[in-house]
Amino acid sequence: MFNTIEKPLIMGILNVTPDSFSDGGRHYSLDNALEQCRKMLAEGADIIDIGGESTRPGSDPVSAAQQIDRVVPVIEAIRKHLASDILISIDTTQSPVAEAALSAGADIINDISAGEDDAMIFELTAKHQVPIILMHKQGTPKTMQDKPHYQDVVGEVLNHLMQRINQAIEQGVDRSTIAIDPGIGFGKRKQDNLDLLAHLDRFVESGYPVLLGTSRKRFMGSILDVAEPTELITATAVTTALGVMAGVKLFRVHDIKENRQAVDVAWAIKQQRCSNNL
Repeated sequence: MFNTIEKPLIMGILNVTPDSFSDGGRHYSLDNALEQCRKMLAEGADIIDIGGESTRPGSDPVSAAQQIDRVVPVIEAIRKHLASDILISIDTTQSPVAEAALSAGADIINDISAGEDDAMIFELTAKHQVPIILMHKQGTPKTMQDKPHYQDVVGEVLNHLMQRINQAIEQGVDRSTIAIDPGIGFGKRKQDNLDLLAHLDRFVESGYPVLLGTSRKRFMGSILDVAEPTELITATAVTTALGVMAGVKLFRVHDIKENRQAVDVAWAIKQQRCSNNL
């Protein structure tokens, strides 16, 4: 699936948790989750990414059983009441959650630990032959912003992701089903996030589709002196447009309409540039 993406895809964030960093509790009930899903689809989302565990800085882990209780009813309801062909990804690091989500109708695994938290997730991916997104993070959500440090953040993150890809392939995962995510904001300082964004082309050059997740991230607020995450919609759309120009294929965002516009305009410009270079 990932290796056939041409025009970039928008992945809408659906947190069914009481404590996510920017929308905690807002979509916690089944009815609210479905309504938000309808809104995202109407505004142009290509994928719905459903998570039952907050990964905001300082958050505590949530058991697999509790995650399953949160996400499976939502996935089943989307399949029953909304478009049957919409792509659904499950945002989890735990193989039991991923397996339950796939059984309920999910299509993609989005693992922020890149298989480090639960090695069985690679075997599960290979068994079901589904796409998987591997993200870099330093530390755990509970500790990741406690003085993260890098000598060469771009090289270190890229090397780590390549190591995780090799591990996945050794466990039977088809390389054509793998996408990578540099993990903006996950164990990164402001300057690290900026370095990663300035060198997205390095990740694109790996040959693996790249996912970018900057939506409402705090490092942009520190640049703009803005504390409220919902005031960072324009800033997010700017990074989305830059990502399109760099070759990023997937954008994980809260605000679909604004980022859909950013993708569509940047894509049109990029296509025009390509045609002029023929």
